[in-house]
Amino acid sequence: MQSIAEKIRDEIATAGAIPFARFMETALYCPNCGYYEKKKDIGRSGDFHTSVSVGPLFGALLAQKFSAWLEGIPAGRHPPVIAEAGAHDGTLAADILTSLHTHHPELFGKIEFRIIEPSPQRRAWQRKTLAAFENKVRWTEDLSGLTNHGAADGGRAFCGIIFSNELLDAFPVHRLGWDGARKLWFEWGVAVNGDRFVWTRLSAAPVLPEWVRLLPPALLDALPEGCAIEVCPAAEQWWRRAAAILHQGWLLTADYGLNEDEILSPCRPHGTLRGYFRHHLADDILERPGEQDITAHVNFTALERAGGLAGLVTEFSGSQSKFLTEIFARAFHDGRLSGWSRAQTRQFQTLIHPEHMGGAFRVLAQRRDSDKINRVET
Repeated sequence: MQSIAEKIRDEIATAGAIPFARFMETALYCPNCGYYEKKKDIGRSGDFHTSVSVGPLFGALLAQKFSAWLEGIPAGRHPPVIAEAGAHDGTLAADILTSLHTHHPELFGKIEFRIIEPSPQRRAWQRKTLAAFENKVRWTEDLSGLTNHGAADGGRAFCGIIFSNELLDAFPVHRLGWDGARKLWFEWGVAVNGDRFVWTRLSAAPVLPEWVRLLPPALLDALPEGCAIEVCPAAEQWWRRAAAILHQGWLLTADYGLNEDEILSPCRPHGTLRGYFRHHLADDILERPGEQDITAHVNFTALERAGGLAGLVTEFSGSQSKFLTEIFARAFHDGRLSGWSRAQTRQFQTLIHPEHMGGAFRVLAQRRDSDKINRVET
């Protein structure tokens, strides 16, 4: 079987230099041999830490939030659905379902749980992790599998919550560079030089998102030569598609990210593109394709704008620290949390620490308003 490096070399030999987005897509998602197609441990033994690898508390807090949200939706013809996109090995889904089963058994009995997962390999990992909930969980390959195509509204009949955790930061990004002399943006591509993959400028002009096209001239004049940013049309498209099928309920994501006014910060002249290998930043993002994680910060302003244009209302946009602390405060006030163990306290401190996960991760939650949703304080 060809290695990923060999596949990419063959493509470049045939078609010439490729956009970095194509390199990233192949390195992460190539069937059978992409980085996310191979069983990768997370946490101490893997390449990176996640909120899920800290322990089950993250899932328990999300379950608390989801239960508060879903209590505001009265019973209808169809049960409310909780759908996770990109569930990795199923650990977060298991943590959420375990908490709902323990602390909200009535709601647990009513809901359906779906996982949106195109990869047969990852679905197999998830089924193994979620064996105890085999009668509760169903899988679909993409967002369209969540819709009721016979509905009078043309298929937008999803009622419930669609969420993801550290999904969108792994969507392939286009990397743009600033040519100060010519006052224009160009796109970085990937070529081959000897036995190495190298960066190269692509000749075709990049397709610029509106927010980049509208940057004021005074700001562009101040940009350093070679300043780099990443744009991810795929993430915005995914968010729009999720919003389009949401009849009533919520769309939520937690991820590494920034607002647009932070993307061109002087402290990030080379953008946010990163590679991780065994908990260390990779010296060369193009090295070891398929063996190291590649990620770029999510543009949360673009997501919020896309949801707004689709008719969603923003319920929360901010740090993971603030989001989880608000959940804890409400649950504690209602008497739903008590007697935490030392392990749970340590997990909470890690999840909300402003210098680590609490500040690095952002959360966006948007909802589709409906007369049938009883607004509840959550």
